[in-house]
Amino acid sequence: MPRRVFITAAEASGDQHAAELIRHLRQLDPAIQVEGLGGAKMAAAGATLLEETVGRAAMGWRGALRAVEASRWLKRTAERYRDPATRPDLHVCVDSSAVNLPFARLAKQKFGVPVLYYVAPQLWASREGRIKKVRQYVDHLACIFPFEQEYFRSRGVKATFVGHPLFDQLPPAADRARARPPGPRFPDAPPVVGIIPGSRRGEVRANLPHLMEVMDRVRRQFPQVSFLVPTTAASDALVRQTLGPAGANGSVTVQQDGFNDLVPRCDLVITKSGTSTVHVAAWNVPMIVVYRVNPLLWHGVARWLVKTRKIAMVNILAGQTDLVPEFIPWYGSNQPVADCAIDLLKHPEKLAEQRAKLTKLMRLLDRPGASMNAAKLAVELMEERQRTDSASPPTPPLALPSAPPVT
Repeated sequence: MPRRVFITAAEASGDQHAAELIRHLRQLDPAIQVEGLGGAKMAAAGATLLEETVGRAAMGWRGALRAVEASRWLKRTAERYRDPATRPDLHVCVDSSAVNLPFARLAKQKFGVPVLYYVAPQLWASREGRIKKVRQYVDHLACIFPFEQEYFRSRGVKATFVGHPLFDQLPPAADRARARPPGPRFPDAPPVVGIIPGSRRGEVRANLPHLMEVMDRVRRQFPQVSFLVPTTAASDALVRQTLGPAGANGSVTVQQDGFNDLVPRCDLVITKSGTSTVHVAAWNVPMIVVYRVNPLLWHGVARWLVKTRKIAMVNILAGQTDLVPEFIPWYGSNQPVADCAIDLLKHPEKLAEQRAKLTKLMRLLDRPGASMNAAKLAVELMEERQRTDSASPPTPPLALPSAPPVT
């Protein structure tokens, strides 16, 4: 019988990482069957999707509303697990602990299916109480940042640093260096600024209108500036609609799935926080990191959940320092972000200094192999399960837990 794997991903980055994992699983076992919840990239890699879960990914209160959808996904997944003919040999959760921990609980507690968690939830930054659920429901945690391995192991979780999957998807460092301009082109040529409002529609709604004001202020200082805006399948239509006529003129270029084409051409990128900061840093492009939040939500809830001094991942990796300017939380006037961008563009030496620091920082992560390492862990878990099953008599499944979804 071919091995069966069920994968759950709920965001664009998770969909991409899951797709790469599927390709490497098939290198190890061409007969493997993959089913799950995810997006177009998982489907293109050969997964049979039970539900499309990526297109409407959200955070904050909109993310909480997805709990209704997640409950439906959980029920449909449970139906597949109840049938021995479709029950998987392994469940793989990819990122997003709010969505994935209930699936880990379903697989492990109800049906005894081993769970691999790929892209460890960032509990070191917030919601550390979820570590108890990780210990209970996850057999092995595949970490993508070096410091995470020790963090989780010290808390009783079996964890392994596998590398960052981003570097499986990018050209080698030498090729990336050649793809970039040799340095700031202005004043001999106008500056090129990247704008990354987010991969989720909710992020675009929160960030892009304010980024447009920043763009206008930068344009007043540099009338010939051009803006490059990479989008995802989930965000492209909304980005174009929000930009309106501004996005149709020659100074603004919008390209779906154009991150690796547009970002290397930029002198500076203004990006929302998250995975995109590491992605920009991998191209050694200077950046400003922002994330627009409601001040009441921040002061009432979010500030008490966040445990790190810095929020931008590149600043966390740099030892909680200000390697790049970050405006998180970002609320009130947009002028400080515009002033920061204008100052950097007027002082190419500051851009060069940040670029050099990013280059040094990325050497810690720039090692391809994460997807294959995670695939090997997946195969090991399935083989271990097979050995255990052949050595022990079958046991009846436990009752379906009645606890509410993880929030």
